[in-house]
Amino acid sequence: MDKERLISKIMEKPELREIPIEDVEMAISLCIKKDSSDEEVISRARKLLHDVYGAFGSRKLLVQGKNKERDPEWILRKHLSTRERLPHYNTIYSRILGNFKGTIFDLGAGVNGFSLGFIPKVKYVGIEGIGQLVNLMNNYFHTQKNVNAKTIHLSLFQLEKIKNLIKKEGNLSKRGQVKGKKIVFLFKVLDSLEMLKKNYSKELLLEISPLVERVVVSFATESFNKRTRFKVKRYWLINFIQENFKITDDFEIGGERYIVFENKK
Repeated sequence: MDKERLISKIMEKPELREIPIEDVEMAISLCIKKDSSDEEVISRARKLLHDVYGAFGSRKLLVQGKNKERDPEWILRKHLSTRERLPHYNTIYSRILGNFKGTIFDLGAGVNGFSLGFIPKVKYVGIEGIGQLVNLMNNYFHTQKNVNAKTIHLSLFQLEKIKNLIKKEGNLSKRGQVKGKKIVFLFKVLDSLEMLKKNYSKELLLEISPLVERVVVSFATESFNKRTRFKVKRYWLINFIQENFKITDDFEIGGERYIVFENKK
């Protein structure tokens, strides 16, 4: 089976139907082994992509047209990642944003755009790989008055496009310095990126951090259902941030740890 046919077969699953082809191609390259049948490659790639994309999703959110009139909190409860964050949004945003006025770039947004009611008036740009969730958020934004928000369908591995988007949405000065405050959210995203490309998280952080005032990364510290503590401490990430950036805040709430950092002066 040729590559295009493999991609087509993998994306027949409803939850994988509108993810970036770039990510599917990366999954295939990781799943092809010597003497593997096409069926084995398809099965492995689907499982990998489900692990990357499906852990925080809900099939109910992928049904086009049926969620347009849903209450934002209903949407946030149906997405595993934001469900745990929902009781704590006010505290989280108060702590990481403070009096921030500028543009938020929410990379791997999921349905986090539905939390705008908890955020001070800002410009919001979500970047998400699941096309159904992009449409869901944009439909919601279009119904809201005085909301400056949009979501763009991109793979987080399309690094140059993301960098150009950040520059465009808040132009740099002639000296390349940040003009207008900008912040990047990467909530529970980096582990998924590492599944498809090892050490890509480090490359991403190094490339985008000079373009913004600060970056916020988060990762789960407890399992979704059993509420048990994870043994994995992610020292590879924490040590990398400590070595390359200045940490301005580090806290845990709702089974999620948040690290806020900026470039060293």
